[in-house]
Amino acid sequence: MPMQSRSGNERSRLRGERWRPPSDLRPLVRPHRSSGRGKGAAAHRAEMLDGLNGRVVEVGAGTGLNFSHYPVAVTEVVAVEPEPHLRTLATAAAADAEVHVVVVDGTADSLPLDDDSCDAAVCSLVLCSVPDQARALAEVRRVLRADGELRFYEHVLADRRGFARFQRAVDVVHRYVAGGCHVTRDTEAAITTAGFDITRIRRFDFAPEPLTKQAAPKILGTAKLAG
Repeated sequence: MPMQSRSGNERSRLRGERWRPPSDLRPLVRPHRSSGRGKGAAAHRAEMLDGLNGRVVEVGAGTGLNFSHYPVAVTEVVAVEPEPHLRTLATAAAADAEVHVVVVDGTADSLPLDDDSCDAAVCSLVLCSVPDQARALAEVRRVLRADGELRFYEHVLADRRGFARFQRAVDVVHRYVAGGCHVTRDTEAAITTAGFDITRIRRFDFAPEPLTKQAAPKILGTAKLAG
């Protein structure tokens, strides 16, 4: 039958969801996510979320690694996660958070929120794997209030020519074994093209584990709606 001939990754793209790999491949999958645990990543998450308040939507919440870093001025976090197993883990993490977190099913290209309903949006190591960055960022724009802001922490294509060549070579197979994750995206440009003004950005390399070297170049910052 036709659908049986499709890979899990292809089926996930058709649904607008991230692919969940078979159990024997999971140790290789989402190195950018595993790099979010410890060894300095907690400080990056705290920096990304510092000063937030009001209602926040987190796109692609994963297992909920950000939840413990939200300031108490945040009144609600709507954590959107399409993958059932990760959503279960995020729900458990939400129970231990100091702020109110609601974990919901949904995808980046169709956020289950009303227009102009959020004070801030958080994209943390997720814009590398969404099927369509422009569509995901358009959804972020839709749900943000006029004075809202986007907080981002993402790995990107290096600005060093030699390392960028290495990333492009790796990316040929990386997206297929890493849950759709691309290591060659220019996410800074995608954010500005989507109608945001970046008001603060920090660029740095961070690869705490050997398998995350290809995702070392990072950007962390804040963007406001343009105009």
